[in-house]
Amino acid sequence: MKNRNLYLNQLIQFRDKELIKVITGLRRSGKSTLLSLFENYLVASGVDRKHIIRMNFESFEFDEITSYKELHAYIKKHINDTNKKHYILLDEVQQVSSWEKVINSFLVDANVDIYITGSNAYLLSSELSTLLSGRYVEIKMQPLSFKEYLDFLESDKEMSLQEKFNQYLTYGGLPTVVQLLDSPDTIGPFLEGIYNTVLMKDVIERNGVRDAALLESILKFIAANIGSIVSTKKISDYLTSSGRKTTSDTIDNYLKMLENAFIIYKANRYDLKGKMFLKTLEKYYIVDMGIRNRLTGLRNTDYGHVLENIVYLELLRRGYEVTIGKIASLEVDFVASKTNEKIYYQVSATIMDEKTRVRELRPLESISDNYPKFILTMDQTPFNDFAGIKVINIIDFLLESF
Repeated sequence: MKNRNLYLNQLIQFRDKELIKVITGLRRSGKSTLLSLFENYLVASGVDRKHIIRMNFESFEFDEITSYKELHAYIKKHINDTNKKHYILLDEVQQVSSWEKVINSFLVDANVDIYITGSNAYLLSSELSTLLSGRYVEIKMQPLSFKEYLDFLESDKEMSLQEKFNQYLTYGGLPTVVQLLDSPDTIGPFLEGIYNTVLMKDVIERNGVRDAALLESILKFIAANIGSIVSTKKISDYLTSSGRKTTSDTIDNYLKMLENAFIIYKANRYDLKGKMFLKTLEKYYIVDMGIRNRLTGLRNTDYGHVLENIVYLELLRRGYEVTIGKIASLEVDFVASKTNEKIYYQVSATIMDEKTRVRELRPLESISDNYPKFILTMDQTPFNDFAGIKVINIIDFLLESF
């Protein structure tokens, strides 16, 4: 197993804290592997395997545990020494009805440390949040970053860094994809299978979707328009022109379902002068380039928007809240915020052309505060500072330590 230190270190940091550790993310993004890595860490640190209760509810082994009472009985039976701390690791726990009652019970009554994973945001629905009332921490897992992707590559082929990046943009960063690179013909069917499973189990079945074809049409529209301002009217007009009539409410509901399954991410717009969020005209990004390319067929690819998508996900990995910045009629691609920290980013495939450079600099130059401002580009150039606005190569940015 390859390490996912970004996430493993978070689990280690929260070990033995009286919080439920909730790992969320797209199916096959590595959540089960992360639990296995953490299990190995626990054993290496001296925990007896008898004090680790590991259950994966997608495994046939636990197929008959479907109710919270059965789950409670199983865990209680395996807590063999009440004086010793037991570690409970539950994969895809949302398969068990009313599972949260069990988690809450053991958190209150037993000497345990609890870790759970799930493939949709309903895991942390308002009902569960109320029940656990601040006693959980969410660890949001994504497919491989480009830096992780390079760590996972074991190919003997002499490939340049640029060629590896192009491969990453083509096939995406799901961990299994790296194992299939020697047989590229198998990657498409694998991605198709993941996409269909996520759509069927985490969206259609979970929400009782009646019109699966409409849902897929909306997702394909988003995939083809990553990084572009999107409105329900724009989607509705597109669907109507394709012979599919629907309502704004239906589109909104379907978009939310896709967000909750971690297939798409919504970036809200923020008025930098008015200091307020704008309620319309968001942008959407997709969780993985391989899935996105499977949906769009690699046609009419806007390279700049693909790069924007990669940077957006990287900023999320680094723990930032990411919004689109609006300043008068201009737009800053990303405003990345943490406590007492803010950074502005423009993303452009190239700024070698003077008109493009002026266009990309203008929004950043319009911001009056002194927070750092960057342009991220694929250019390799010695000119990396324009009146305090730094220019960084995107690959260099993705490989930074943070």
